[in-house]
Amino acid sequence: MKPSVLMTDTIFPDTSLEQEVFAEEGIEFTLSPSQDVKTLAESGKSADALLVVYASVGADIIEQLERCKVIVRAGIGYNNVDLEAASRKGIRVANVPDYCQGEVADHTLGIFLALARRICHLNRRVKEGNWNANEGKSAPRLQGKTFGLLGCGAIGQEVAQRAMAFGLEVVAYDPYASPEALSQHGIRKIEDIDQLYREADFLSLHLPLTESTKHIIDRTALSKMKRSAMIINTSRGGLIEENDLYTALVENRIAGAAIDVLETEPPQSTPALFGLDNVIITPHTAFLSQDSVAELRKKASLEVARTLRLGTPAHPVN
Repeated sequence: MKPSVLMTDTIFPDTSLEQEVFAEEGIEFTLSPSQDVKTLAESGKSADALLVVYASVGADIIEQLERCKVIVRAGIGYNNVDLEAASRKGIRVANVPDYCQGEVADHTLGIFLALARRICHLNRRVKEGNWNANEGKSAPRLQGKTFGLLGCGAIGQEVAQRAMAFGLEVVAYDPYASPEALSQHGIRKIEDIDQLYREADFLSLHLPLTESTKHIIDRTALSKMKRSAMIINTSRGGLIEENDLYTALVENRIAGAAIDVLETEPPQSTPALFGLDNVIITPHTAFLSQDSVAELRKKASLEVARTLRLGTPAHPVN
């Protein structure tokens, strides 16, 4: 009997790439017709693996999986999969951490530069018929400023490389990285997170969303930052308490924010942040490029096949 995989959901135009990989590996493929709990639980009951994009796979689904050996999240983050429930059930969970690193780093610097240089604002003003160069004079000089990284894994290190090209000093707070390892990339390690908040002229977030990192940027953290500081987030929206960020921005306690992610995506209504001129928001597109999507889909599918064949994923997260 062939092993089987259930793809819980997809944002891609088709599933031809996934089907091709699984056909070559001798694995039966099914795309769930719906992402509701009942459908996923029933469809996944006989599956040997789940391939997950954005569907929420909680304990109510996991507890009903009878044959599942692995759940692979097609992406870097895995906060939409209940790790504790999977571990209790003896199911391995894996992600795809080694794709789109260049794309996310490029997007991080792109929205940072657009914010710092007021590019979006000036573009809008010109198109409204206002040609006034003086509206750009509040942009800070980048050279010599401090670019802080909260979390400094592979993507953080790529961001650092790009930031240094603009003459920025890069510092990082990451308890899992040694000072020696970071210094090899020209990054100065900061041992205390509060010191990072105080030093950074620009703060870029590169953390997974976990119970310990949820709302790590809140009123308390924001109060420790410079009034001229700007925040960049291309990781997960839940890292920032959005109401606290909004308040800090309208009260001029920080200077601006450039974010690619929101706590609720897509937003249920128009967030107050949308109305602020010192905020840039893009629709969770940092990971996207013509090449990264195909890379993600193939690597996620191969991770499923590898685990079913060898019993162990290459990138387990539980």
